[in-house]
Amino acid sequence: MVIYGQRTQDGRIAFGGRGASYGFRSRIDPAIERRSRHHERIIETLVEMLPQLADIAISHRWGGVLGVTRDWFPSVGFDRESGVAWAGGYVGEGVAPSNLAGRTLADLITRTDSPRIDLPWVGHRSRNWEPEPLRWLSINGGLRVMGLADRSEARSGRASRLAKGMRRLLRQ
Repeated sequence: MVIYGQRTQDGRIAFGGRGASYGFRSRIDPAIERRSRHHERIIETLVEMLPQLADIAISHRWGGVLGVTRDWFPSVGFDRESGVAWAGGYVGEGVAPSNLAGRTLADLITRTDSPRIDLPWVGHRSRNWEPEPLRWLSINGGLRVMGLADRSEARSGRASRLAKGMRRLLRQ
């Protein structure tokens, strides 16, 4: 599970994680997004990292499916012939990239010469994901492998060979 946290402007902590299983054929289950064992794992991790928060109430929970490209690389583009523009693949980190993507698209559409139109994500095309059921098996299998890697690292205090192998596999 990947975790992240930051202090909010009003002095609270926004803390989250990733690692929910993938639904066959990209099925979205609203019940899992609102309250699930994944939320409980995130809270357990928060308390493990900051034990002084053990008795603090959690005021909000949310979840959602991430649109993830095969190579985890965002893309921005404009096909002048069809008039179709696109931007996405932010992998859950979309606030800042969506702003930059909008400005990049504006430059592409208006033919404005700017450093933005030369960024590596302009015109990038990610490989397609594997078809089902290979996609379901691969994603959920990878999540299980990384769960094993996390437990191994927690026990040993060293980087897991499983995690290193998974990184090599994902770069392909």
